[in-house]
Amino acid sequence: MIEAVIWDFGGVLTSSPFEAFARFETERGLPIDIIRRTNAANHFENAWAKFERAEIDLDTFDELFAEESRALGAEVRGRDVLPLLSGSLRPEMVNALKIVKQNYKTGCITNNLPANAIGSASGRTLYIAEVMALFDHVIESAKIGLRKPDPKIYQMMIEALGVDPKACVYLDDLGVNLKPAREMGMATIKVVSAEQAIAELEDATGLSLRGA
Repeated sequence: MIEAVIWDFGGVLTSSPFEAFARFETERGLPIDIIRRTNAANHFENAWAKFERAEIDLDTFDELFAEESRALGAEVRGRDVLPLLSGSLRPEMVNALKIVKQNYKTGCITNNLPANAIGSASGRTLYIAEVMALFDHVIESAKIGLRKPDPKIYQMMIEALGVDPKACVYLDDLGVNLKPAREMGMATIKVVSAEQAIAELEDATGLSLRGA
């Protein structure tokens, strides 16, 4: 029996930044997927992880990301990556969230950037009041110094919502972030597209999520 649906934000309720990464790489003649590979290497302690936990400042992130990407074959400055992060809201996913909210508890766990980061100002405009008000509880990595896939961040959400993980569905666009939730007993949905995610969420919750 489902009691709560927990959502990632970027790449789930918004379009994926991976599309912007790919365009940037093509325009600059960079190796394909260099940004994603830099993000994925040593993903607990790399520049990206430290920045999302607000452990380093923008200048340090810029330098560290450049070093890490150079080690993988091509230099990419951290400052150049940040503006690529802001996606656009997916109205059909927001609509699904609204319907879920009427029936179940809702939470949002988002790996985000410190408020003063380049690109985060535009990114944070996506955190519009209308959408964020649909969550019973929100956890932001840059505010608490923890980020997915650290299991503690999922445990914090479970405790805040007062639910059993086995009664939860968790949506994320990254498999590495789904694994800890699945190991806790949550049903998980890897978001590839809005249409696919909504169909799987309908199966998991028994709700019709395409109506008004």
